Amino acid sequence: MSSARPRTRRTAAPSGRTVPAGRSARLALIGPAALLAAALTACSDGGTADSAARTGGGDEARRTSISVNLEGTAAAPGEPVKVTLEHGKLKTVAVTANEGGPLAGKISGDGTTWISGRVAAPGTSYTVEVKDTDGGSDRATFTTAEAEKVNKLSLAPGKDTTVGIAQPVSVVFDHPVKNKAAVEKALKLSTSNDTRGSWGWLRDYSGKDRVDWRPEEYWKPGTKVTLDADLNGVDTGADGGWFVRDYTTTFTIGDAQVVKVDLDGHRLALHRDGKQVLDAPMSGGTPGGDKASWRGTAVLMSKEGTINMRSETVGLGDAYDKMVDYSMRLTWSGMYAHAAPWNSGYFGNANRSSGCLGMSDANASALYGQVRVGDPFEITGADAKGTVAEGNGYGAWNVSWADWQAKSALK
Repeated sequence: MSSARPRTRRTAAPSGRTVPAGRSARLALIGPAALLAAALTACSDGGTADSAARTGGGDEARRTSISVNLEGTAAAPGEPVKVTLEHGKLKTVAVTANEGGPLAGKISGDGTTWISGRVAAPGTSYTVEVKDTDGGSDRATFTTAEAEKVNKLSLAPGKDTTVGIAQPVSVVFDHPVKNKAAVEKALKLSTSNDTRGSWGWLRDYSGKDRVDWRPEEYWKPGTKVTLDADLNGVDTGADGGWFVRDYTTTFTIGDAQVVKVDLDGHRLALHRDGKQVLDAPMSGGTPGGDKASWRGTAVLMSKEGTINMRSETVGLGDAYDKMVDYSMRLTWSGMYAHAAPWNSGYFGNANRSSGCLGMSDANASALYGQVRVGDPFEITGADAKGTVAEGNGYGAWNVSWADWQAKSALK
C-alpha cells in the first residue's frame, strides 16, 4: 500500500541547529573519546582553520550521525525498521510501539546497523532510542500510515481446548489473501513432540480463503500445540488489506478415538486406543441422489445438542423440519450424526435418511457423551454421493500427504 509523503519539518539537532526531517539526526558523543577530542582541540594553535582541518572539522569530529529508514507521520507500514549509525558502533537499540511493546531486532556484525525482526504495523507510533559504544545516545519517533483496509481471521480450535486426533489448525480470513506466502511465514506452529505437518491453502465452504495445518498422520494423544500468528503489519494484498494485530491459540490432543462408519453394513462403531467401545446399528443417507451421505474421513466439528434441522437450508426443499437431539456436525453442507427415532425401522438394514447418520436415542446419547471435537469419522461404503471435500468441514484427510504439502505457499 502506498502512503502520502510526510511533510518536511525541521527538528532540533543536538548542537542547537536544525535539520530537515528525513535527514540524519546528530548523535552527541559524551564519552571519554569525545572529551579527549575536545581537549586536543583546545590545546592546538588557537582554533585556526588549519587545526580544524587536522581534527576533521572541529566540533563536527565529535559527532556521529544516525538515520532511520521510516520517518514522519505517514511512513509506509510493512517494512522492517532499520537504524543506521554513520560513525562508531551501536551498543543498544530499542524500538517501542505506542501499543504492543518492543520491536525486537539485531545489531549487525560491524555494529553500524540494526534491523527489526518484524515489520512496522499500520497506524502505529514508534519511538527509537539508541546508545553507542562511546556513551552517546539519541531518540527519534515516527508514525506509520493507517491501513485503508483491515483483514481479520477466525481460528480453530479454540484456546486451551482438548480436541481429537484429526483436528487441524484452521484459519479462515475475512477478506481474500493474495500474499499467501507472507501470511504463511507469519504463522508459527510449535508442538511438544516435533510433530511433522504442513500448511495447505484451500477455499472454505463459505467461499473465503482458508489455510489449515494438519499432521502427516493423526496427532499423538497428549501432544500440546501452540499457534502464534505474528500477523500485525502483514499486507494480505489489495483486496484483503492489512493485519493490525497478532493472534494465538493453544490446545491439547486427547484420547485416540476413531468412529468407523460402514454405510453398506449400516453400522457405526467407536474405537478408543484401538479397542471398540461402542457398536450401533444406524441408517445413512438414501443412495442415488443428493440425500446420500458422504464417504471419506470427516472430522467432528461441533457437538450442538438439540437443534432445529430444516431441509431448505441444505437445498432439499420442504422434506423435513425437526428438532433433533444429540446433534454432532460433520460437514458444513449439513451432514450430522444424531438421534433419529422416527427412522428406527431402517437402523441396521437400510440407508433411508436425508444424508445424516441416524441412530436410536440411546446409542446417539452414548456416542455424544464420549466423542470430542476433532475425532475422525472414517466413512466407507458404496452408498455415498462422493468424498468429503477439503473445505466442507475438515476434509484435509482425504487428500494425500504429497498433495497436501503441495498446497503450501512456501513449497
